[in-house]
Amino acid sequence: MFSPQQIQRVDETDDNHFYQQPRLVQHIDDGFIASLKQVFRKHLPPHAVILDLMSSWVSHLPDELVTQKVIGHGMNPVELAANPRLNEYFIQNLNRDPGLPFADNTFDAVLNTVSIQYLIDATTVLREVNRVLKPGGIVIISFSNRMFPTKAIRQWADSPEPERVALVRRYLEVSGFIDIEDQHRSSSGRSYDFGFAQWLMRPKDPFYCLSARTSLAHEQP
Repeated sequence: MFSPQQIQRVDETDDNHFYQQPRLVQHIDDGFIASLKQVFRKHLPPHAVILDLMSSWVSHLPDELVTQKVIGHGMNPVELAANPRLNEYFIQNLNRDPGLPFADNTFDAVLNTVSIQYLIDATTVLREVNRVLKPGGIVIISFSNRMFPTKAIRQWADSPEPERVALVRRYLEVSGFIDIEDQHRSSSGRSYDFGFAQWLMRPKDPFYCLSARTSLAHEQP
């Protein structure tokens, strides 16, 4: 799908080393999180079996959402162990091994939150997501303008935000998904944080989210 130059990263050293240090911080602001939870409320059924792909110490699932099981995937065991919504988790470098260790038709939903930009071969990973989802299952991919710039692929880092939306849509189309929906909230407007007796003003994190489903026939792409 891309040339070797387009999937290059500034830092091509071992991803395992880069993610070795736990980062127990919020990578997006409260407005982004609130928007994402609304998407989850709309699309995630109760008692779902969910795969949180490229997860961390928080999954942003609504507190009231009752799940059957949530399996987390990531690169740092300390972060994943700190996530209270995960029933279990596993460590795997998807840039080395994009195959998911699950049977076909395992999950009702797969989530990917602010991490799609780090995949060297996103379409191969998403074909695997398609495979492990049940017929009619949903994938939800969200992102903002934040990233670890040295680990994002060049095609992502060099593209303006609207082109990133188009890129994720293309990923989903090539991977065999249907019923693709997207929504976004621009970074215009301001949010205010109070600390150390002064107001700090910064732009809101833009919110981009695409959801898509597997076909009911669920033929693999």
